Amino acid sequence: MHSSIPMFLKHLERERQASAHTLRSYQDDLGLFHRYLEESGLGEQDPAGLDPGRLRRYSAWLNSQGYAATTIARRLASLRSYFRFLRRRGDVAGDPTAGLRNPKQPKRLPRLLRVEEVIGLLESIPVDTAAGVRDRTMLEVLYGGGLRVSELVGIDRDDLEPEAQLVRVRGKGRRERLCPTGPMAFFWLERYLPLRCPRRPDEPAVFLNRYGTRLTTRSVGRLLEEHLLRAGLAGAASPHTLRHSFATHLLDRGADLRSVQELLGHRKLTTTQMYTHVTRERLLDIYHGAHPRA
Repeated sequence: MHSSIPMFLKHLERERQASAHTLRSYQDDLGLFHRYLEESGLGEQDPAGLDPGRLRRYSAWLNSQGYAATTIARRLASLRSYFRFLRRRGDVAGDPTAGLRNPKQPKRLPRLLRVEEVIGLLESIPVDTAAGVRDRTMLEVLYGGGLRVSELVGIDRDDLEPEAQLVRVRGKGRRERLCPTGPMAFFWLERYLPLRCPRRPDEPAVFLNRYGTRLTTRSVGRLLEEHLLRAGLAGAASPHTLRHSFATHLLDRGADLRSVQELLGHRKLTTTQMYTHVTRERLLDIYHGAHPRA
């Protein structure tokens, strides 16, 4: 079993151009499944010998371990992809994952920052140092373009189009898109770029750490936590919250759903539609709080 997992991961990397983050998730999910089989005395069993009953018991075991429904659904999705790969190679004949059902997902609206909270966060960042200018620029671009944090740290110098105020980013599946980020983001980019101190003259990354190399997604999250604390918003947001806020603020101000879908880089409109629920909830809150007959 375990010998086919590295082949599957290599396939994801080469053929599907999966990101390092995606590869780590698949490796973690499949590694847990393999450990479960080992503890069940089936660690080296041929995948072709695994039946739907065994996989359903694995799903029940995940639930018994206290994993969240979203985590269980992701781990099962990794198994489905893995067995699809094995079927295409001819290693298994049927699909033992066919009977798997995802646990019911709780309806959870994304956390948001109000417009004034975003502005307060941005304006609270001290810009009397190069690191402060970098952080202000970083968050202006993140919110101004509604980017994923992985897209933000992946921006290179050649991806900037200052005249059009566009940034080329690489989203999920390495799909490229052009994102408008607005005049404020490029105002701060103009201030930040001369202050960059790359370790190598040919370093392409825009956002650099103190060692002069590309910032990581983890570093962006840590820096955001520090600035949220300074702004009195501790625990209120993550980098992805700024993306959620970007989409909701656009819809609140009359942007159409299809345009927001394109700006976010969503492949399916249904993914973007969750923001209409957020907007509806906000409207109802306003109505019930303000209308005398509510």
